[in-house]
Amino acid sequence: MAYNHLHPNNPYGQYQQVHSPPPNVVSGEQYRYALANFRIAHEKVESQRQQMEEQERQVAQLRERISVLEGEDDQGKWQKIGQKAGGSSVDDFSIKNTASQLEKHINRWAAETIRYPPVPLEEIRDAARSDIMGSSPHDPSEASPMLVQNLLRHVMAETVSEGVVNCLIVTSSHEANVHLTRIHEHIFDRDPTVASVWRRQTFTAAVDSCSPEMSQHIVSEHMPALASVLAGNSTAITTILDAAYSFSRMLHGSKSTAGAAADAFYRAFVPDMGAVLHAGRVELVKRCVSSERGEACRVGASVFPGLVKVSKNGGESQQDVVRRSQVICECALGLRPSNEI
Repeated sequence: MAYNHLHPNNPYGQYQQVHSPPPNVVSGEQYRYALANFRIAHEKVESQRQQMEEQERQVAQLRERISVLEGEDDQGKWQKIGQKAGGSSVDDFSIKNTASQLEKHINRWAAETIRYPPVPLEEIRDAARSDIMGSSPHDPSEASPMLVQNLLRHVMAETVSEGVVNCLIVTSSHEANVHLTRIHEHIFDRDPTVASVWRRQTFTAAVDSCSPEMSQHIVSEHMPALASVLAGNSTAITTILDAAYSFSRMLHGSKSTAGAAADAFYRAFVPDMGAVLHAGRVELVKRCVSSERGEACRVGASVFPGLVKVSKNGGESQQDVVRRSQVICECALGLRPSNEI
């Protein structure tokens, strides 16, 4: 309630009482209308939220089915791609870790063989050289443990490279695996993308591990002379081949890194003994005195395979080294005359 001043039409000059409405007051009908509209809007927002959640579930199911079709369903432990670890993609990180485990198996086997040799070291040396070079003349000199150990590592590196990684082991039949490898090479020459999908799909049905027959065939083909002198060491060799198969399956059964190289595939390589050291393809695991003097040196033994990524560039095959082979030079193995070092 308020009093205003004299009204111009009031002849008696009395104050007139004026009633002003309360501020911010709406009628009950307007309140109920606004409340109903708010409830309707809330229900629509909730309905849209539920629809979005359902769409996300459907997209996740579609992605899972696509992964199955592309051969990724059983490769989850290798498929954490897209994240970063120490500045490298997880793909490279997985390769590094898995290769490190395989290398430990090989080193342990070679060290144990030297520590408890079933035959004289000279026989093991000659057998290793025979497997590496195809033939080995009798060497009357005494075999040093370091030389024999690294020759063993070289033989196993070649066996892992050619017998496991570079052959798509999908079945327990060697002939079938060779045939599948040739099919993949043929498809890759025509269309790398189709080859990539085919390779991953094929590995969804791959065997879980090398069968005893398959392991025996790999050994007899790539290291027959050593197998004959190390007959009682088959369990350790089988363990290495199983680890190598897991490494190979990780490489071939999963995607390569994203981008232009996504359709590439991996191949292993082992530098030949006596080959000139190539800095882009080899990594020395022991000091090379000759290289430090600016002199040329050669590969004494390759102790672990390197990896290249094979891709197509303008219709031509291209190989990029993603992991250098680990080698020991000749001077570090004592294979060069002392007056040259």
